[in-house]
Amino acid sequence: MPLDDRRIERFNSDIAGRPLLVKGDSQILYGGMGRLSENSVLNLKNKSHSVTAEFVVPAEGGRGVLIAQGGAFAGWALYLHEGKPKYCHNLAGLVRLYVEADTAVPAGEHQVRMEFAYDGGGLGKGGDVSLYIDGDKVGEGKIAATVPMIYSADETCDIGFDTGTPVSEDYTSENSHFNGTVKWVQLDAGLDSHDHLITPEERFRVAAAIQ
Repeated sequence: MPLDDRRIERFNSDIAGRPLLVKGDSQILYGGMGRLSENSVLNLKNKSHSVTAEFVVPAEGGRGVLIAQGGAFAGWALYLHEGKPKYCHNLAGLVRLYVEADTAVPAGEHQVRMEFAYDGGGLGKGGDVSLYIDGDKVGEGKIAATVPMIYSADETCDIGFDTGTPVSEDYTSENSHFNGTVKWVQLDAGLDSHDHLITPEERFRVAAAIQ
């Protein structure tokens, strides 16, 4: 009590003031995790954020989804397309906005990081996207607008694949599976890392903080 009689505001946990299952501003997800509901994943809407994935690329080159949230009617995904890191923001199914790296990820173990610098000034604004491979910038671009409230009631977050309908037109749900091994993906909300890498010590700190 009192009962919340708001409408659209209740879709976004930050605006509604509703607690999440995630504590803090960072979350680590591991390869193979899937069908994670929106309220069990860190809320990255309407704020600057970063997504960092550590994975192993096979000798023939990498392809497939590192992480995807939502689906064909709203969401975002970070994946390898023709070996190169690529970010897609699906704006309510109306338009898909892309930023792609100009360099492919070589075989072996690597980190890819997407940093989103939110424009601010209200809900659903755009931002600047930067892509990194092992701390080196390999791509950048502009996302004109973003989903402000909710991606979907039934589409989920997946690590290493994209179940349900696909966020991006570059793959289908059937061929979305990453052909290497995704070790982990870290989400950070409102944080800045000037070296653009996550060390094992930092990853341990985040994992220990949420136990």
